[in-house]
This record gives sequence, structure tokens and C-alpha cells, in this order.
Amino acid sequence: MNRLRRGDRWLVHHPDVRRVLQSTPEPLVADVGYGSTPVTTFELAARLRAVAPHTRVVGLEIDPARVVTGGDGVDFAYGGFELAGLHPVLVRAFNVLRQYDEADVPAAWAAMQAGLAPDGLIMDGTCDELGRRCAWILLDKYRPLSLTLAWDPHSVTTPSDVAERLPKALIHRNVPGERIFDLLNLADECWARAAGYAPYGPRQRWRAALLAMRDRGIPVQLSRRRLRDCILTVDWAQVAPERHSVKDLRENTVFS
Repeated sequence: MNRLRRGDRWLVHHPDVRRVLQSTPEPLVADVGYGSTPVTTFELAARLRAVAPHTRVVGLEIDPARVVTGGDGVDFAYGGFELAGLHPVLVRAFNVLRQYDEADVPAAWAAMQAGLAPDGLIMDGTCDELGRRCAWILLDKYRPLSLTLAWDPHSVTTPSDVAERLPKALIHRNVPGERIFDLLNLADECWARAAGYAPYGPRQRWRAALLAMRDRGIPVQLSRRRLRDCILTVDWAQVAPERHSVKDLRENTVFS
């Protein structure tokens, strides 16, 4: 329960997500691969309705045995990346692509993008079992837009600890010569240099680290609101993979 809360909180405060939800009287949202129980789908619906009260959510599963009876404006159906013929304004696919090979990611993204509403958005994410370490990619109908790392301020020692939960498109890219490797190392360096802020708590220390990253030339996205989580969001160009053999990347992946 509440395992995907960090991603949900980020969604409801993201200006582009709010825009697409509020641009139609009854926005349709698809939750792809909700798993053995649909608890997180109902939680998603409740959180999104704080932004758009008439949001309709459809949970999709490729295992027919997991398709359950819906209620309270939440339905469930058999389907996967093709979105069961639906055209949602928002798609959440969390802990789904981690079960596939990296080579399968482009086709999965393309399938979801093909069914997406014209101005719609996709969240492709991964988290640990308790939702304390999370990472996700935001995409529109044409391209990936950003990468976000989010973690519990009190359960992560360094930002690079989240590397083990990177989305499938990046999980094997945490190696020297890749942008995500450089970003995580810089985040750790700035976190260490912000140790003087530790008495004020991990959130204040992380904000100081973010400002230091910005001063080092990384266009991090800073929130004006008070955050419960430590969050790092960068444009996709800052982490877009280089061209390497997937096999070689797997053999050299670094988990800090």
C-alpha cells in the first residue's frame, strides 16, 4: 500500500500533468501492469482526482486472472502496452518494463505512444519494494522528456543509491562514459559538499546539493513548494544513453 506514492505526488504537482488532466471534462488515465492486486490503481485515482475530480482510471493487466471488478470510477481490463485500444491523456507504467530486456524498451514506448491522446503523457517508472527509492521517465507522444529520481530523505545515504532502481532504459547505462553515470557521480559529490547542511535535515541538505549541481551547469528542476521527498529531475538530454552493446553494459553496470 502506498508503494507508488512518491510518483503519484510528483504527478499531481507537475504543471504539464495538471494541464492534460484539466484540459478535458473527464480525463482518462491508464495504469499499465498494476500487478496481483489493484491497490495502487485506486490510490492513483484518488490522488489524481484532487487535481481533476472526474478522472476515470483503467487498470490494465496482461494476466486475465488479475483482471478484477472495478468500482468508484476505476475499471480494469485485459491489456498491456497497446493500452487495450484506449486513448488516455496519462499512462502510468510502473515496475513493468523492468521485467523486459533493454532492447524491448523502444517498442514498448512506441506502442504506448501510439495509443496516447495527442497531448498525453507517459510515466515509465521503477521503485523498490517499499517505494523508498524510485525513478521514472516522463514521455510525451513523440519522445522522452525527463528523468526523475525520488527517495525517502531518511533511508538513502547518497543519491547514487537510487541507481539500482533506474528505469530499464537506463539501468545498464550506469557505467563510465554514460551521461547517467556522470550525473549520479556529480550528485554524490554535491551531496558530500553540502554536509554542512546536515543539521538542518536531509531535505535542506539535498536542496543545497541541487543548487550546487545547478552551479556546475546541470539544469536541474527546482520546486517552489515544500517537498516530502528528495527529488532530482533533469531533462532527458542530460541522461540520454550513448550507443553501446547492451551485453557489454550489463557486464559493467555500476550500483553505488
